[in-house]
Amino acid sequence: MASVMEDPVLERPFKGHSDAVTCADFNPNHKQLATGSVDKSLMIWNLAPKARAYRCTGHSHVVTGVQFSPSGDLVATSSMDRTVRLWTPSIKGTSREFKAHTSAVRSVAFSHDGQRLVTASDDKSVKVWSVHRHRFIYSLNQHNNWVRCARFSPDGGLIASCGDDRTVRLWDTSSKQCINCFTDNRGSSTFVGFNTSGTCLASSGADNTLKIWDLRTNKLIQHYRVHSAGINCFSFHPSNKYLISGSSDSTAKILDLVEGRLIYTLHGHKGSVLAVAFSRTGNLFASGGADSQVLMWKTNFDSKDYQDVLNGHSQRTTWDPPPHLADIQPRTPHLHEAKPATIEISRVVADTQSTDPDIIELGKSSHSDMVPHSQRGASTEQKATNGRRANGFPARHVTSPIPNPPSGSSRSSRSGSGAGIETGPCPGGRGQVGGRAEEQEQEEELEEEVEKSGQMSSPKEVPAAQPSALHSTLQHIVRQLDILTQTVSVLEERLCLTEDRMKECIHNHSQFRRQLQEEEEEKRAEEEEEEEEEEMELFS
Repeated sequence: MASVMEDPVLERPFKGHSDAVTCADFNPNHKQLATGSVDKSLMIWNLAPKARAYRCTGHSHVVTGVQFSPSGDLVATSSMDRTVRLWTPSIKGTSREFKAHTSAVRSVAFSHDGQRLVTASDDKSVKVWSVHRHRFIYSLNQHNNWVRCARFSPDGGLIASCGDDRTVRLWDTSSKQCINCFTDNRGSSTFVGFNTSGTCLASSGADNTLKIWDLRTNKLIQHYRVHSAGINCFSFHPSNKYLISGSSDSTAKILDLVEGRLIYTLHGHKGSVLAVAFSRTGNLFASGGADSQVLMWKTNFDSKDYQDVLNGHSQRTTWDPPPHLADIQPRTPHLHEAKPATIEISRVVADTQSTDPDIIELGKSSHSDMVPHSQRGASTEQKATNGRRANGFPARHVTSPIPNPPSGSSRSSRSGSGAGIETGPCPGGRGQVGGRAEEQEQEEELEEEVEKSGQMSSPKEVPAAQPSALHSTLQHIVRQLDILTQTVSVLEERLCLTEDRMKECIHNHSQFRRQLQEEEEEKRAEEEEEEEEEEMELFS
């Protein structure tokens, strides 16, 4: 029997969001995972064991899209509050707000060089932004309904967009014109993306289908219908051999694009799968869903040939209808023979890192430093007292994707550092927990440690507050840093303007030189013609 390591394995669940997870992306440095949620927050998960996670608050509505910059030093988010934000994925938690859309922003993506952003919005437009100048550049307007998603091609020369008008459009970034439009959709187009080589474009739809076009021939080359409900998202494997899709049928499915068939069905979420993403190396992938869970999986299958894996599991697979060959382009006559089954992967597998990370709350900021606030989990009584989260919705429990701990644990709901998941109002909220509540938290945490270690010790004293003089000094330093940041920003903008003027002068100078050269060549050509005419006259 083949080794279980050939199949995808649940590497680690992340618990911290209090509502549906809508988007996810891995940092190119392989050390972080970013997720956005209906709870209005951005979570930065550090992949190292026992590392802290950062919760960034600043949006006033649902976070709809997230993506790391190619260098990994910035994170862009889009939101239904009509804004786009650029974050620093660290404890500083700084962010800058972009405003130009007049309706909800549905997606955000960086260009391959990290210099530009592209966003899609319910205002029926696709907008392109300058990252370093922090401003809107131009808009693309030909969709006649909400635009769900927009992405740059790997070389930055094209932009693909899709929306509720059932079209997928290709734009030339140099001419800013729509150069192609794919309309073979029976429902709203929900997601669009290029493969890593930029030769193919895929789109998913609310009609349960996923389509792949070859941009070199502008022809549909593959058409999959493997989900039983609308597809919300997908992600290409860096090798271009595989693709993962997330659907409202509560599953994520992995397709082998070389063989043109479904190879894995992942059951890990209780509700719609709204976000899926491969890491930059392809050895990991993440999924997020309406059940507030973020699951990180180890790929494994990308190092094995599909046929070898399928043969090794032929005795223990379940029969699941494969994608019909008639749905895969080019459509050629074939016999309807029985096909091998796909492999069903359950979420109830070994969890190699069950300890949940501590979460550091980062408050709201507009390009100035956020004040970090480490907030551990509140007890059941405190949740009942606090009542509501910062977004006004009642607090809810996040279900773990792995089996409950053994009954021998004294408090199974608080095993490990899981108490750090259920948090009260964030620093930007209206109901901060008072000093007495913090003392109760620390006393309860101390009691948990005593129960786990089995040793009875006297309660530790709560550290005293910092002196007011030191606090005022720190505040003064923060204000000075804020002023310095603003000054640097102004200088940067002036430098950008100077750079633009210099480029314009150089361009004009080159054009002038080119015109002079053309005029000189024309004069030479005229003189040569006159000489030839004179010679002809002399001979005649």
